[in-house]
Amino acid sequence: MTLLEHINSPRDLDGLSTAEVEQLAGEIRQFLVREVSKTGGHLGPNLGVVELTLAIHRVFESPRDAIVFDTGHQSYVHKLLTGRKDFSRLRLAGGLAGYPQRSESEHDIVESSHASSSLSWADGISKAFEMTGQRDRHVIAVVGDGALTGGMTWEALNNISDDNTRKLIVVVNDNGRSYAPTIGGMARFLNSVRTKQGYRELHLSSRRAFDRLGSPASSFYRGVRGGLHGFLSRFTDNEALYSNLDIKYVGPIDGHDEQAMEEALRQAKDYGAPVIVHAITEKGRGYEPARRDIADQFHAVGQIDPETGEPLDSSSKPSWTGVFADELASLAAARPNLVGITAAMLRPTGLHKMAERFPSRVFDVGIAEQHAAASAAGLAFGGLHPVVAVYATFINRAFDQVLMDVALHKAGVTFVLDRAGVTGPDGPSHHGVWDLAILQVVPGIRIAAPRDAERLVEELREAVVVDDAPTVIRFPKGSVSAPIDAVRRTADGVDVLAETSQQDVLIVTVGPMAETGLAVAERLEAQGIGATVVDPRWVVPVPESVIELSREHRLVVSLEDGIRVGGVGTRIRQDLRRAGVDTAVTELGLPDEFLDHATRAEILERAGLSAQQIARDVTDMVLGSKLPHARPATGETGATPIIATRADR
Repeated sequence: MTLLEHINSPRDLDGLSTAEVEQLAGEIRQFLVREVSKTGGHLGPNLGVVELTLAIHRVFESPRDAIVFDTGHQSYVHKLLTGRKDFSRLRLAGGLAGYPQRSESEHDIVESSHASSSLSWADGISKAFEMTGQRDRHVIAVVGDGALTGGMTWEALNNISDDNTRKLIVVVNDNGRSYAPTIGGMARFLNSVRTKQGYRELHLSSRRAFDRLGSPASSFYRGVRGGLHGFLSRFTDNEALYSNLDIKYVGPIDGHDEQAMEEALRQAKDYGAPVIVHAITEKGRGYEPARRDIADQFHAVGQIDPETGEPLDSSSKPSWTGVFADELASLAAARPNLVGITAAMLRPTGLHKMAERFPSRVFDVGIAEQHAAASAAGLAFGGLHPVVAVYATFINRAFDQVLMDVALHKAGVTFVLDRAGVTGPDGPSHHGVWDLAILQVVPGIRIAAPRDAERLVEELREAVVVDDAPTVIRFPKGSVSAPIDAVRRTADGVDVLAETSQQDVLIVTVGPMAETGLAVAERLEAQGIGATVVDPRWVVPVPESVIELSREHRLVVSLEDGIRVGGVGTRIRQDLRRAGVDTAVTELGLPDEFLDHATRAEILERAGLSAQQIARDVTDMVLGSKLPHARPATGETGATPIIATRADR
């Protein structure tokens, strides 16, 4: 039986010897590679925090001591040590979440996995402990080094340093890469610490000296090393940085030396005031395929061969991100004023191809979406056209800058939102379902939702020539949809995908929901109900032809993969009423709730957005005489056949 099988709570770690802790660390890495390779997940980050997490749980008493992860993708080891060892359905419906989740364990506190927020949480929790007389409780924030590029981290540090009586420990997990290599001035500063010759010489010479003295001296070396470095660090730039904030600094510590990490954490625990413990770790530690992966060291993987690290999915379908990456690079070659901006997501958002061809025209600003948006306004003022590429879930963080810095100043900035709509296994904090409702309140904004690769290329080209307002292109995660041809295009750019002579229902689809809309129309036809299916392409503002088509139908059904409250359907309803059109409108979208992790198809099914459920509901409305107008007579029992569907038929 392995040691890991005996670990069901953090206190099961207490009696382990040094050798047993090292053995357990090896078993945990083997477990992670074996299990995550079956389901996919964040492998590299968790391989890098094994000893660090073991040390935290041996020194502190979770859940009495509050542990907060920033970001939560580095919490798999924490899950294992707190009794959650069934990884068979990791990130799948009914299985463990890929991030901390309160419903799983009392040891999980912060579920949101938007980076740079943990120190604000830690600040608040530690204040609450002090104010309520719980002064013996500690707060530990585990911060990935990339999180230090986010402004909230420094806002929090400014407040933490204002009160030096609280028991708050910040563990900086410094691996030089939050997702891809960490960038910016803070990254360069930390890198200088990692590579400083004095530190390396101290580390190597002291270790060699103690090693020559044999095993007892080596053990003593481990015990004093954290304190020695903490003492010497007062003469380094590290101490200068953090002492100005009035925060004690300990480090740098070898994050893979569990005993050294324990000693540093015990010092921090005993100090009785805020302490920063700087741990140097290696992403993908102990797994050679991850270490060889230069791009992101297996930050997040799908199903892989655990021996080779090669992906098991051999699909050759192009991804939405890949289509965008190729087109943006081509546009950049033709348009010298085009520049790219991303927030620590160069490769995941597809800006890497433009960066390879035009490195001086692409800016990775770190985990700082607010800065990305506001600096884009400045770039536009200077005569450039910025393309800001971020995940849809992260545009929430930059709303004020989109509103007040870009839109108010009529800046020509294009925002490209990857992973829009339901993303699936990453869960509530990563679904990109709020962007349509949030952004459409921005005056003058134009939002496009391509239904397939051809429309993505087309709409991106249209967006980058707009120089007097923000434009948005949103697309989902995964492979691009099969091409869907239009029957015709209206004068204002709306694609009619299917139509009948019998105009009962107008189905307005948003982006990839076009395929569902066509499937609904086919089912309605079987019930004798005529349907017209349109893709507005640019969904905000609502095109005039959508309003005119609505006049001719008994019912308008909008289909979107964003929340329906304040979504595109709501905008259509409002614009119809403003135009004096009284056609009934049914807005179909996602509920205004946090959606648990599952596949995209499962989540849409739960939300009633399958073609079968939609067709059933619409049929009940039409045939149940719930509509204000009678259906136009055609002299036929059924509707005229639908004229067009998908191009691949």
